[in-house]
Amino acid sequence: MAWDVLSMIGTIAFAVSGAIVAMEEEYDILGIYILGIVTAFGGGAIRNLLIGVPVSALWEQGMFFQIALLSITAVMLFPNRLLKHWQRWGNFTDAIGLSAFAIQGALYATEMNHPLSAVLVAAVLTGSGGGMIRDVLARRKPLVLRSEIYAVWAILCGLAIGLKIAANSFELYALFAIITALRVLSYTYKWKLPTKRLGT
Repeated sequence: MAWDVLSMIGTIAFAVSGAIVAMEEEYDILGIYILGIVTAFGGGAIRNLLIGVPVSALWEQGMFFQIALLSITAVMLFPNRLLKHWQRWGNFTDAIGLSAFAIQGALYATEMNHPLSAVLVAAVLTGSGGGMIRDVLARRKPLVLRSEIYAVWAILCGLAIGLKIAANSFELYALFAIITALRVLSYTYKWKLPTKRLGT
C-alpha cells in the first residue's frame, strides 16, 4: 500500500514539476507533455538499468502514466496568474517528488534483495534522476549538482530503508514527511555542502 501511494505522490509531483519547467522555457504543448513524462519516469528508467530490471517494466505502469498525463493536463489548464507563483511552491513539489521516489526506489531494491550499496543507488537515482534529465533538457544546471543540499536526503532514505530503520507503512510515511521537511528546510535556509574551488 505504501509503495503505491508513494509512487502516485512522486508521479504527480514530478510530472507537474516537469510541465511547469517546460512552460517556463516556452516549450510547445507536445514538449510540455514530454518533459513532464520524462521527469516523472526518467529516474525509474535509470534505476531499472542499473539494478537489473528490464526498462520495459515501466510500460506496465499504465495507471501511473494516466495519472501523469492528467496531472500535466491539469497544470496546463491552470490560470497564468497561479502559475506565476510557481517559484513559491515549485521547490516544495520537487521536495515531495524527491522523498516519495527515493523511498520507492529503495523499497524496489530491497524487495529484490540487493545489498545496501544498491539500495542507496536506487534511492538516489529514482529520487533525483528524473529531475536531472528535466534540468538537462531545459538547459539548466541540475539541482542535484548544486551546492544546495539535495541528493543527501535521498541517501538518507536509502539508509533508513536499507538498514530496516523504516519498514512498515507508518514508518515509511513518517520517513516521507521527515525527508520532505528536511528538503524544504535546506532550500529555505540555504543549507549547503562544502565546495572545492580551483584557484584562478
